[in-house]
This record gives sequence, C-alpha cells and structure tokens, in this order.
Amino acid sequence: MSKKSKKLKKMVMSTLATSVLAATVAGLTFAAPPDHSNAGGKKAPSVEAHVKPIIKIGQREFKDLNANGKLDRYEDWRLPTKMRVADLLPRMSMEEKAGIMQITSLGANPDVMNDYVNNRHIRFVIIRDNPTAKELATRANSYQELAETTRLGIPLVFTSNPRNHINEQNQFGISEASGQFSTWPGTLGLAATGDIELIRDFAEITRDEWRASGIQKAYGYQIETATEPRWRRISGTFGEDPTLNAKISRELVLGFQGEELSSKSVAQTIKHYPGDGAVLNGLDPHNEQGQWAVYPTAGSLFKYQLPPFQAAIDAGASSVMSYYNVPKNEGSAVQLPKELWYSESQQFEEVAGAYNKKIITDLLRDEMGFTGYVNSDSGVLTNRDWGVQNLTIEEKFAKAIDAGTNIFSDNNDPSGLISAVKKGLVDEKDLDPSVSLLLTEMFNLGLFEDPYTDPAEAQAMADSNEFQARADEAHLKSITLLRNNEKMLPLTDQKAASTKLYVEVFAGNNSVARTTALKELIRKEEPSLTIVDTLEEANSALVMLRPSPYENPVDLNAPVDIKLGTNTGINVDRVKEIQNKVPTALVINMNNPWVIDEVEPGAAAVVATYNVKGEALLDVLRGRYNPTGKLPITVPANQEAVDKNASDVPGYAESYDYTYTNEVGEDYTFGFGLSYEK
Repeated sequence: MSKKSKKLKKMVMSTLATSVLAATVAGLTFAAPPDHSNAGGKKAPSVEAHVKPIIKIGQREFKDLNANGKLDRYEDWRLPTKMRVADLLPRMSMEEKAGIMQITSLGANPDVMNDYVNNRHIRFVIIRDNPTAKELATRANSYQELAETTRLGIPLVFTSNPRNHINEQNQFGISEASGQFSTWPGTLGLAATGDIELIRDFAEITRDEWRASGIQKAYGYQIETATEPRWRRISGTFGEDPTLNAKISRELVLGFQGEELSSKSVAQTIKHYPGDGAVLNGLDPHNEQGQWAVYPTAGSLFKYQLPPFQAAIDAGASSVMSYYNVPKNEGSAVQLPKELWYSESQQFEEVAGAYNKKIITDLLRDEMGFTGYVNSDSGVLTNRDWGVQNLTIEEKFAKAIDAGTNIFSDNNDPSGLISAVKKGLVDEKDLDPSVSLLLTEMFNLGLFEDPYTDPAEAQAMADSNEFQARADEAHLKSITLLRNNEKMLPLTDQKAASTKLYVEVFAGNNSVARTTALKELIRKEEPSLTIVDTLEEANSALVMLRPSPYENPVDLNAPVDIKLGTNTGINVDRVKEIQNKVPTALVINMNNPWVIDEVEPGAAAVVATYNVKGEALLDVLRGRYNPTGKLPITVPANQEAVDKNASDVPGYAESYDYTYTNEVGEDYTFGFGLSYEK
C-alpha cells in the first residue's frame, strides 16, 4: 500500500470508529476480531457464526460448520488451506461439486436464492443491481446466513463487475452500477493519468469499499490491449499500449488482492483472456456476427495481446475469464509456436475460449504459468456457444472442463453437468480439480471463518470524503489537452468577465437533457461566467461531444461505425455552424478513438475526456488545474485509416500513416497531451 493510501485508510478508519461507536450507543452490536494468536504465532482470524455452533479450544474459536460437535480439519483455520480443501472435498456430494462450479446472477428474491443455495448448491453469485453499500452488506449477510445453514456450511462468494466509475450507459460486463462508492473516471481515464501510484490507490480503495459491503470477487478488470479502434468495449480497457497495460494490471491485482489472498482481499478475475481487442470489424463478441478474433500480423498475440495477462498472472491473479471469441485461422498470421497448434495444418481450434484447450490449458497454464482458476464468460453454455452450437449441454460441459474451464458464468442450472457425469461424459473425479481451486479461493478469502460484514461500517466507508478526494485527483489528472494554439484556454477570471458562453452537448437522443445539465452545472460552479441561450448572443462556445459506437441493426456484418456523425449521435453540421460563428472549445469524450477529422479543425481548442466529473472538467477549462493527461489511445486520421487498420496492432504501431495530425502538426497518438503554457 502506498504511503498516501495508508494515510487515507487511517483517516477513514478513524471516521469508521466514530460511526461504529455511535451505532453501538444506539443499540447495535458489532463482532470484533480476537486479539490473541495461535501457538504458531499466527493471529487468530475473526470468527463469526449466525447459525452454526462455535467450538472453543482454549481462547481460540472455530465454526462447527457441519454441526457435528467436533472440530474437523476443514473447520480448523490453523491448518494450511491445502489440507482444509483435501478434507472438505470428499465430504461433498457430486451434486454439490457440480453446483459450486456455476456462478449466476443474484436471485431476484430470497425464495430464488434459497433454491440456488439449498437445491442447486450454487455458491458464487454476481451482483448486477445498484444498492447502497449498507443495503449490499445487509443483503449479503442474510444470504450468508442461508449458506451457513446448509449441511457443510460452505459460504457464498459475491462478485461484481466494476462499479466505481462514472457510468453514463450501463453495459453488460463493463459496469452495471455506479455512484454508490467513490467515483473515479473511466478506465481509459485512469490510464490517461499515467500515475501508477494513483491507480494502485484506486485498487486499494475500491477493495476496501467492496469488501466492507460483502463483495469478495471482481469481474474485472478488462486488461486486454485495445487494438481494433471500432471495438465498442474499448471504454472498459486501459488503452492500446501493452507495456502500460501490463504495469496497470500488476497494480490492480496487488491492490485488490494484496501479495496473497486474505480476509481483506477482493479476488480479481482478469478478462478477457487472451485479449478481446482483435475483433473482426469491431463487432461485439456477445453477438454471433462478432464472434471472430483475427490476428493478421505475425507475432502480434505475444507482442501486444498477452503481456498484460502475463503481468497479472505474475502478480498472482486469482482467476482469469476466457473470451467469447473464436480465433479465426483464415486471415490470421502465425501466432503460436508449432507445439501449440491445434493440428499439423490448423493453428487454432475454432471454438470459443471456454472450450479451447490449446488456449486456456496449453498456453495459459503450461506456458504462462497460471495456477488459479478459469472462469468462463456469461452464456457460453447457451446463447454464446460459438463453435460448439451443435453439442448437447452435457457435451458442452465435458468439452469445457477438458479444455480447462473451472466455473461457468451466468449459469444457474447445474443439471447439465450432473447429467454429463451420470452419462459418463465427465468422471466425478474430473470435477475435483475445479472444485479444489474454487474452495482454495474461498478459504484464502477467510469466508469459512467470517463471511459477514457491518452495514454501518460499509456505508461509512462508501461515503468517505478522503476516498473521493483521491478519486477527484484522478479525474483532474486524466483530462487531456490536445490543442490550444489559439490560446482560448484557460478561461481565466479576466476572460470570464467578458465571456458570453454558448453551451451545447451532442449525445444522440440525450443531447437536450445533457445540455441542460451542463448549463446548470456551470451556473452553479462558475457564477462569473455568463451563459447565453442562443448562438447569436455568444462570443464563445463550449461544445461537448459524447458519441457512441454504432452497430448496424440491419446489416449485422457491417463494420462498427466510429466516425462522428448521425450514426454515432453527433450533428456534425451543427458543430461546424457553432465553430464558424464563435471561437469554440471542443470537448470530446474519447471512450473510443473516434474519427474526428470533420470537427477538429474548426475548434479553437480541443480537450479529450474519458467519463469524468463535470466539476473536474470545469477546473481544467478555468485554469485551476493545469492539464497533464495523455492519450491512452491513438486517434485515427480518417475513415480510410480505420478501414485499413490491422485488428491486432495498436494504432501507434500501424505500418502506415494511421494517426490524425492537427493543423499545427501535432499527432494525436498514444501518449500525446499538452499543458497550458506558463
């Protein structure tokens, strides 16, 4: 933990102590961890049971998880995890093993969760809604009690996609929640800061908030290299540079997990191995037409796609999520050494990652040294079963397990796996390696001793001003000044006194609402600025562009459109009209490397953002913060450059003149960014 993060944590914990004291006075009680050590000098963990008995041996406490009146090895926290797993595994029925190998979205109500836990033996669940931290903790506690009542008392593991970023448009698998914890810029914004210590603090703060709220596992982060500019999930990555991504990957794993998993950790499930970025035409792999990954550049897999995953593995990532994609032989250059080829004549087996043994066992485990578990992406057994559509559900389970998949995402029905065992397609002993890995994570996270959290403490941590102050630094540091040759920025107090500012936001169907919201924010935060309602009254303008990638709903195989225009939600003619009338500061939310060649030249100043708070943007525009952000992606010169791009190569590494160059000769390439001249 960095010095700054330690200081923040100390301040927050002081606040929490006050909150807990106040709650205690009000009649609430909280379990405190024991202060004694065992004979080996290891500090005793917190042990909390709501249903099962507690066994006391001297001063030490243990949960009698199977309520048999004696201390079994799997209940003894003094023993190594390997011994505890070895004791628990043979106690489990085949049905219990099959259930623990599924991870599903949280049940809609307690009756559904009771069915999941008691009848289907599911122990991994995904939180997709957006309650407060207190509500999360309260609900998690109630479901942990349900798990504690079961025969063996195996606890639940609660999982979430990212929920600490500004999330203007919820997207499945990128983030589905925001605003309840410290709020940071988008992941591209974190990369744009270039501040590795800040990113480590982000991971540690997020870890503390999540663990306090009862979340112990993260579906994240997307550490893949963004090499196809049309890919709509670039907004969930850290950009196009594998070296920077590798550095960030390491900090994320160490920040969320620590040097090793413990009762303070949030286990990371890094995704989507071996890199979702090389998608054909930018199409979404959630859809059948977007299933293909293509590698036209020899050696690109090892050079650009794998380094972030290797860094995360070396840092001890607990699990890896395989990608949906099918690696396509046609159009792909040589990527793998011959011994990793699927056959003498075929480099790749053309099946999705969860079924691809060469990719997730031979490459990930044997070559890269991964020792954790492989988590499939959601729906690979049903509607996203690319390459294995003709297999039965039993055959899919059998093939995926043989390939090296250990847990199946968003599947709440283990009956297919149970049937595969009964039909002889899977031997029960073939479940044991997967179950062992999953139990190992649970034991290391301390969940068998104490899966419960304090809702009041969770909310106090989520509301921490100190945590948000650190997040606000990231917002400021992410904002990237691309051009200011006319010295329009910053809008100093002297300039503001005579400024009559016209404001308009372009964001497709949300343009009017977003324009109104931005005007209200400026009036609140910047009363010295005069906002006018018509262009005719103005002597300057602030134009904000918030485009979205466009996938053609009719021609499903058409390349994704990232050129600013009607499809992406931008009225280019209107933007030009404003620029021709008054000097315009153009702010572009760069959550994709947009084609901006029609609107960039007419602006007096150009700024890139990555889902940041409006207050931070105003601080930069007004000069209270001198911009330091750097582009985490390369902006393409034009549509022709996009069309020619190699899907497996970052923009800065393209073999032709790919990059946009502005009127003063500066390239908007990875790592570019200006500051105000002093």
